[in-house]
Amino acid sequence: MVELTLPLFPLSTVLFPGGHLLLRIFEPRYLSMVSSCMREEHGFGVVLIEKGSESGSAEFATMGTIAEIVDWHQGSDGLLGLTTEGRDRFRVTGYEQQADGLYIGTIEMLAKEQRENLTENFSSLTELLKGLLEDAGAPYDRMPTDFDDASWVGYRLAELLPLPVSLKQSLLELEDARRRLERLEPHIAELAASDDV
Repeated sequence: MVELTLPLFPLSTVLFPGGHLLLRIFEPRYLSMVSSCMREEHGFGVVLIEKGSESGSAEFATMGTIAEIVDWHQGSDGLLGLTTEGRDRFRVTGYEQQADGLYIGTIEMLAKEQRENLTENFSSLTELLKGLLEDAGAPYDRMPTDFDDASWVGYRLAELLPLPVSLKQSLLELEDARRRLERLEPHIAELAASDDV
């Protein structure tokens, strides 16, 4: 398998393929990273922080998602605002931290999940997702939808539901769209019982 190098952005959130992530950039190491990404037209890797903080040193998950910058703006507070979209998943096989604090990862790209038609027994999840997307507003109101694809439905539910980040990370790491939906079902039932969905 081909190994690539990629700047890594450890965060307290999980980015899923096809998902959206809004960021406000102020640290010099990440301003430099964004400049390089835009100049060379490549993405950066979003990985979940497992220990540490976003502004200091961090231990992070070994699986993440490539974020592509799709829009940016300068905020009234002077901070750089980014809209990113999740692309492919990857596994970190090694990394180093540069003098400026930026992590550079050696990564292996993971295979895209094959499209799998959503079966009838998951139809209630589709209805739930339609409601979540409607409530979420921008940028979800402009994104293309694929309610027949088990992978797309599972990723969007995992992204939008108020679940612990450790669970979101384990859902990202699953290789099977049907298993992801099955893992989500009991958590959705719990949320429904507590009126959180």
